[in-house]
Amino acid sequence: MSPTRRAVLKTASAILSGTAFPASHLRAANTPGPVILKLGNYMAEAAGRALPEEVIEKTKHHILDTLAAMVSGAELPPGRVALAMAKAHAGEKTATIVGSNLLCGPIEAAMVNGMLAHSDETDDSHAPSQSHPGCSIVPAALAASEQFGTGGKRMLRAVALGYDVGTRVTMTLGALSYQMESHHSAHSIAGDFGSAAAAGCVAGLNPQQMRWIVDYAAQQAAGIAAWQRDTEHIEKSLVFAGFPARNGVTAALLIQLGGTGVDDIMAGADNFLMAFNPKADPDGLIEKLGERYEVTRTNIKKWTVGSPIQAPLDAVEAMRKKHPFEADQVQKVVVRMGTNDANTVNNREMPDISLQHMVAVMILDKTASFAAAHDKPRMQDAAVLRQRAKVQLIADEALDKLHPARVSIVEVTLAGGTKLTERVEAVRGTAENPMTREEVVSKARDLMSPRLGPAKSGQLIDKILALDTVPDMRQLRPLLQRG
Repeated sequence: MSPTRRAVLKTASAILSGTAFPASHLRAANTPGPVILKLGNYMAEAAGRALPEEVIEKTKHHILDTLAAMVSGAELPPGRVALAMAKAHAGEKTATIVGSNLLCGPIEAAMVNGMLAHSDETDDSHAPSQSHPGCSIVPAALAASEQFGTGGKRMLRAVALGYDVGTRVTMTLGALSYQMESHHSAHSIAGDFGSAAAAGCVAGLNPQQMRWIVDYAAQQAAGIAAWQRDTEHIEKSLVFAGFPARNGVTAALLIQLGGTGVDDIMAGADNFLMAFNPKADPDGLIEKLGERYEVTRTNIKKWTVGSPIQAPLDAVEAMRKKHPFEADQVQKVVVRMGTNDANTVNNREMPDISLQHMVAVMILDKTASFAAAHDKPRMQDAAVLRQRAKVQLIADEALDKLHPARVSIVEVTLAGGTKLTERVEAVRGTAENPMTREEVVSKARDLMSPRLGPAKSGQLIDKILALDTVPDMRQLRPLLQRG
């Protein structure tokens, strides 16, 4: 055997046996650097750290909005699959399956509630990170809270922490541009790290354990952008929410029971950033940590439709307030939006993410209700099809430059030649144009009342708005469940 071949085989054998590097090298590679030390310390201190009042209020809004999405999601195809999963594999009865009468173990509950939360396009979104944080972080924090018997104050802090950690990971990677170039799912990755942080906070992990939970999240980071081809939304509910929530709770439980890991997965040999985007600056993971709370930059949807459709619906509503008109007066509707958003919502098969269909519904109904946005048979209704034929979508590259703001321009031409134009710079519900508490409550009530009933929905809303006074999250179970 030649010396070169012998050396190659010796190296390969050493790698396979885990001895390719001397112990001193491995210890040095595992010494935590300043970024992960700051991040781990911040995460470990979150359970006992008071939040600004604005952040507390905003976090309550997002928890309520996500729970409402879970309840309404139970009626939709992804929700029905998720509930069937919970029923078929219910073993340990520790954690609540929202909108049902089922109990599961915390890992199963996190996954199922995540699928419920993203059964459609009702949940929140964070544009700078290209993610939907609430649909995985809230289910993970809820399941962990029930597992460990913690109260509402810690739940609030855990959720706020999850938003801070998960979104910073994908912003560091490059957010939308990263997803488009790498074909990874930014939504899944942000949810994975955010859910782990939230569950770890509930579990009361120390700084080193928090570094390990970041490591576990990195090892579980997955998802590819092929979810955009999922026409039934079931795979998408798993990629955005079910799997990340499950991963976060699993990691917290393992580490709380003695699991260990790499002390710095963001630096050293074969680290996360090296694997996912070698050009990423790790300082982004801690940028303005404790100063800029990402939950305050997260959008709550006024309309229960895909994010790119929010601005056009706002525009039509604003037009009607200034110049009322009826559907039969409309001759043509031209909608301009960024190219990526246009591709996402152009004549899609599902009503709530089809721009042309939802604008037609808005013209006819003068609103866009949850029921209308999920009425698939109505996509073939003759009256809707007549209005839909009037809607033209134009992908405008100039609007791409304004991302992450989803600016849309809508022009409606009426009979007689009158033209109405509305440009929406800040969608209602975004950080730049936030919904009031009353608007968030109204949306939640509309989503939950059909399944839970008006009285129970009202009681649940009151509890969430006073969540910092709830001593044990398990006390909410009777309100979260359907009899």
